[in-house]
Amino acid sequence: MDELKPTLASLSPLTPLAFLERTATVYGDCPSVIYNEMTYTWSQTHRRCLQVASSLSSYGIKPGHVVSVVAPNIPAMYELQFAVPMSGAILNNINSRLDARTISILLRHSESKLVFVDCLSRDVILDAMSLLPPNTKRPSLVLIADDAEAAGSSVTRDFCCSYESMVEKGDPGFRWVQPRSEWDPMVLNYTSGTTSSPKGVVHCHRGIFTIAVGSLIDWGVPKQPVYLWTLPIFHANGWSYPWGIAAVGGTNICLRKFDAPTIYSLIKLHGVTHMCGAPVVLTMLTNTTNNEPLKNPVQILTAGAPPPSAVLFRTESLGFVVSHGYGLTETAGLVVSCAWKPKWNTFPASERARLKSRQGVKIVGFTGIDVVDPKSGKSVKRDGVALGEVVLSGGCIMLGYLKDPIGTSKSMKDGWFYTGDVGVMHSDGYLEIKDRSKDVIISGGENISSVEIESVLYTHPAVNEAAVVARPDEYWGETPCAFVGFKVGLTQKPREKDIIDFCREKMPHYMVPRTVVFKDELPKTSTGKIQKFVLREIAKGMGSSKGSRM
Repeated sequence: MDELKPTLASLSPLTPLAFLERTATVYGDCPSVIYNEMTYTWSQTHRRCLQVASSLSSYGIKPGHVVSVVAPNIPAMYELQFAVPMSGAILNNINSRLDARTISILLRHSESKLVFVDCLSRDVILDAMSLLPPNTKRPSLVLIADDAEAAGSSVTRDFCCSYESMVEKGDPGFRWVQPRSEWDPMVLNYTSGTTSSPKGVVHCHRGIFTIAVGSLIDWGVPKQPVYLWTLPIFHANGWSYPWGIAAVGGTNICLRKFDAPTIYSLIKLHGVTHMCGAPVVLTMLTNTTNNEPLKNPVQILTAGAPPPSAVLFRTESLGFVVSHGYGLTETAGLVVSCAWKPKWNTFPASERARLKSRQGVKIVGFTGIDVVDPKSGKSVKRDGVALGEVVLSGGCIMLGYLKDPIGTSKSMKDGWFYTGDVGVMHSDGYLEIKDRSKDVIISGGENISSVEIESVLYTHPAVNEAAVVARPDEYWGETPCAFVGFKVGLTQKPREKDIIDFCREKMPHYMVPRTVVFKDELPKTSTGKIQKFVLREIAKGMGSSKGSRM
């Protein structure tokens, strides 16, 4: 068989963009996107995406250019997950919760050529543009108007046009730009808390195709589900479910913002079958008054931090079927899931919750996961006790970090991607994350860099030393807790509120410490390094804070 080689017929690059054309053919008259009183069909969504892609090409966007989007989970945000790469450009979703300074750094690092801006983010984007260096070529701005937010929907001279005008002017017969290779870059996502040194994660068409299909199989998503968008699409492209839901002809229920009553209302109104979210969403669903059990079960996939057993129990008692997984921006979605074994259903509720809080095993189509000694690279003992670094390998691992060959090479060693997360492997082959060696705090699904908060705290004139760790929070899962030591000789020491207000002025609000603890001296090793593990225990001993919404 040595003479048999790939031919042009079999060399078609894998890309999730092809899902849309098939779905428009099979499910053309079925609802694709529902938002408030508006409903699109898959035929309409397909046509609109082609029109936007056509307009982007007309505006001079070429293959390899970066196009950014700052928007919540509204129809335009969903369409742009297809339209931007269909023009040949690289899609860059930006967290809409970031401040102007951070956004300006990301726009400059990515060399973005055009930015789609939601009407409620226009001010922060204009501020970000003003912070770009004078010699920096500024990206064009396109305003995404919203009838529900009419006050902020008018196009001014700061914007080249509106999103809907791009739809109207575009060619519905546009031949979308297929990748020359399935390894061509398709998306650029920035990991959270990286303003001092941006970490731009680049994924190719093949990787996104792989994770989109694998996620559908692993979660058991059927044809034509009704999917509620409670997971921000700017979070790793919504774990790649924009493309996955299109593949199975599902209905996307979009919403700008939400709370528990809104979620329950939409579940009842549209017959929602699936949704994703950080553990904070589970907490939200269980902490409302008058929450009656669902008439029909709703599948909910969560990740980010292990959901507390009590929250899992309360959530499932309401009729939600909770699945738990693990992934990173670098994997484009969840590549580890706590695959459920039927015999576990016979276990007590507390034991079921404990098992379900583990991250689990690799999903279908992923190559491998392991926990290794970071120095030797050898697997640790599978006893649920021996700690090591979590490593991954598979088709959806990123191409690398944009403009950071050193960072890329450090994370890719011996055929593995080193996550920086610390975990254990249980005897049954299930992974459990124990800590984060990168000192990342996961609050409401947002990754917060403790190092970045510390760098701000150190700029306070009264602060001598500072360290930030995670404190348990009933609502957000975790929130930043700052330990601060003052300089000697101060006549007046700042109060907790003073430190919090200082941080609030210099960083996005979700990153601001919720708790500040003052100490004469922080615990250190013999070499002078602050012992964060000691501080974590102190923060944990303080108990769970009762966080309110940020």
